[in-house]
Formats: sequence, C-alpha cells, structure tokens
Amino acid sequence: MPVARANGVELFYESFGDPSAPPLVLVMGLGAQLLGWDEQLCLRLAARGYRVVRFDNRDVGLSSRCAGRSPYALEDMADDVAGLLDALALPAAHVVGCSMGGMIAQLLAIHHPSRVRSLASIMSSTGAPGVGWPRADALWVLMQPTPPERAAFIEHMLRVMRFIGSPAYPLDEAAARERIAKGFDRGHDGVGVARQARAVLAQRDRTDGLGRVTVPAVVIHGEADVLVQPDGGAATARCLPGARFVSVPGMGHDLPAPLWPLLVDTIDSNARRA
Repeated sequence: MPVARANGVELFYESFGDPSAPPLVLVMGLGAQLLGWDEQLCLRLAARGYRVVRFDNRDVGLSSRCAGRSPYALEDMADDVAGLLDALALPAAHVVGCSMGGMIAQLLAIHHPSRVRSLASIMSSTGAPGVGWPRADALWVLMQPTPPERAAFIEHMLRVMRFIGSPAYPLDEAAARERIAKGFDRGHDGVGVARQARAVLAQRDRTDGLGRVTVPAVVIHGEADVLVQPDGGAATARCLPGARFVSVPGMGHDLPAPLWPLLVDTIDSNARRA
C-alpha cells in the first residue's frame, strides 16, 4: 500500500498523472476519506498537467488512528501534509482543500509558506467568530448519532448528503451509496471522526495569518451552503491578498459532477498564476 510516514503518523495516499509533473495535493474535510475527491475529478486535474495526490487524513480511512494521544489541532494536520510532501520528496505543491481540508490547507500556507505554490480553499472559512457557522438545522442534522451497522450507516449518510448538498444539482444517489459503502468498508471510525471534529471546534482565528499568505489564492464557495455558510468563504477571500472569490449559485456543501469543469478550470487557472 502507498503509505507515507509523516509527522508521527502514517498517511495512505494515491497519485494520478505523470510523477514528474507539478504536484497538486488535495486535502479532504471532516470525516471524509480520500474518496471524497472522486477519481474522475482527480483524472481531470491530472489531464491539465499535474501529479495529483489525494490522501486519507489521520483518523480516517487507511491512515493512522490517534487514539490515546493528546488532543491534536488543525495545525498538527497541516504538519501532516508537510510531512507527506517530505515523504514524497516534493519541495512544494499546489494545495487544494475542501471544508476542514480548506482550513488545513490555509494553515499549511501560513506555517509552511515555502511548501505551497498556490492555494485553493473550497467551502471553508477563517476560524473567526461569527462567520462560516453552520445553519442551526444543518448542525442538528450533522450531530445526529452515526449508526454502527453498515446498512443503517449508509442510509444515515445519504440523509446527511441530501440535506447539505447542492439544491441545483440533485444527489447522484447510486454513486453516493457506492462511495459511502466503500468508505465504510475501507475503515469507518466514528471515534476518529470525533477527534477530527474536536480539532475543528478548537480552531483558532486565522485572519491575521491569512493576510501574510503571498501565493496565488482562490476561494470557491457555494451560495447554498448550509454547513459552512457563504460568509465564511467571503471572509477567507477578503483575508488573502489578491485572492479571487468564486461564488457558485446553487452549490451546497458537496462537489457535484456537473461542477467539476468549473472546479478544474478555477484550480488550474489559479495554479498557473504561481
């Protein structure tokens, strides 16, 4: 298995495209495995001339579990990404983060600026009080107990995805069901996800740090996002010097296939500014 030893943990990763091409690292969100970056989306990005790397964050999928350790922070997860770059002998990479992954990508750019060639933050926020908070009903849905049994878990996650997804782009339920089942079988760990959630809840305000980021940056956010509301994306774009803000009508807190061309074009054009 392709496993990188990074920052005291082991991270499972996969690569697409020419190994000698400029690297583009994808960082997924809370509880989500590398499967959240659909293989076809990765291949589209690779076709633009990148070596695309997707990986499981600590505590999900096939990466290390952190039970018995002191509570970790999002900063530690950003250090994981820096360690992944070390393990792959990559001095720097274009970095794309989604939701919690956007927070991690921001922290990588703040604390490891030489490792980031460009930054794309998707459906994320700054950690500042009062912006990017979930809508109350979305938070209630997210906080419902996760069933331990496989079939019930799949149905539960489908309900969550229907609620937080993009109203203009109906959920492909067959594909979603297959992805959820595959993730469960790869290694679902509700306690590990809770440790990630604790790191998100304890995050610090990154406003000042983002103001020191000098690489090309783009912020993408759905106008119908109920989990990280759009003011979080707008605040992120305001903080990042020279950042482009792409506000997407009808997009919620997911990456529906009809929006992949927009995502690929936006990420690629930002990376080419580096």
